[in-house]
Amino acid sequence: MFRSRWSILAVIVVAQTGSISLLYGVPFLIPLMRGTEGITLTQAGTIAAAPLLGVLAMLIIWGALADRFGERLIMTVGTLGTGVCGVGAALIDGPVALGLALVAAGGFGSSINVTSGRAILAAFDVTQRGLAMGIRQSAQPLGLSLAAVILPPLGLAWGYREALLVPAAICLVMGLVVAVVVPSHPRGERSQVRAPSPYRDMRLWRVHMASALLVWPQFIGAVFALTYLVTEQGWDPVSAGALLAVVQLLGAGGRIGAGVWSDRVDSRMRPMRIIAAAGTVSMVVWALGDVFAPAVALFGLVAVTIIAACPNGLSFTATAELAGPAWAGRAMGVQNTGQNSMAMAVAPAFAALVTAIGWPLALTAAAVFPLAAVGLTPVRGERSGRAARALPERALT
Repeated sequence: MFRSRWSILAVIVVAQTGSISLLYGVPFLIPLMRGTEGITLTQAGTIAAAPLLGVLAMLIIWGALADRFGERLIMTVGTLGTGVCGVGAALIDGPVALGLALVAAGGFGSSINVTSGRAILAAFDVTQRGLAMGIRQSAQPLGLSLAAVILPPLGLAWGYREALLVPAAICLVMGLVVAVVVPSHPRGERSQVRAPSPYRDMRLWRVHMASALLVWPQFIGAVFALTYLVTEQGWDPVSAGALLAVVQLLGAGGRIGAGVWSDRVDSRMRPMRIIAAAGTVSMVVWALGDVFAPAVALFGLVAVTIIAACPNGLSFTATAELAGPAWAGRAMGVQNTGQNSMAMAVAPAFAALVTAIGWPLALTAAAVFPLAAVGLTPVRGERSGRAARALPERALT
């Protein structure tokens, strides 16, 4: 009763939403950080990127452990560990200690990214996999939406550190739920253990590279949208957070819609390339609006934040399908590592660009990255037909 494929998916989404709200919710506290402790924008961006260091250190390791031991154990340990580190980040003093606690939280939280995708691959066949992975990937904008709604007012009421106690509590509760509901599919068959590396196929590398480039518009929207609204357009943090919460919800719907789209057209890469092109245009609109019309800039900001959220599920589904069941955990670890490596660079790099040349030129320069992803997305090499992309029926069971 507790382990239907939809109940598994629901638990995964809630657990990952809580983790995302903690790991990637810090940017919504940047105005308070700067106001109470005099932290510069570049310093605040570095603290906001701290969880990514832990994510990068552990993603491939968690993927290999998930392939070997299954999803339940790894996801339970990771979700509980994220909550414990979140409590530590809220209670300890000093920016360095805060950064270290967030690094540790990122290390534990990265396990959820890898294992949740693997669990969904086992639960859903190829005809619904795009939809299911899109719903799972909606956890990121849902987590950001949750953070945008709760963290600014909690930060004003309690202090920006103490606000992190709420997402940490969600992680602690969901860690226990994961242990009960999520099944485990360890790699047991000898044929799977000795499966050849999927990285002989350049398409998999191109999916990784295009996905990493698409992190630029996504992370700029996630990290700097609230700061832009507050500093450049005069919004107060709570109102800006409320707007971005709605925008993130629309982004979550976009991820689900992209998954359904890919199932219907029997392609992950064609929709992904179109979305990359739309993201490029949106970045340019934001930049031009900042020069000529604040309303146009607001439209571009909203468009970037929604559109940039859409392709993640497509790239993760394509990665798992190209890798096959024996390598799915490790391949998704590599995929996440590439994306988070880029994300870790985006926050301080874009903050430095804005400081040096201003918002319009910084946004225009950043538009080069999704434009490059348009060319890298391997549409021409994508095999057609559901059977070509389907994982073996009992490979993960």
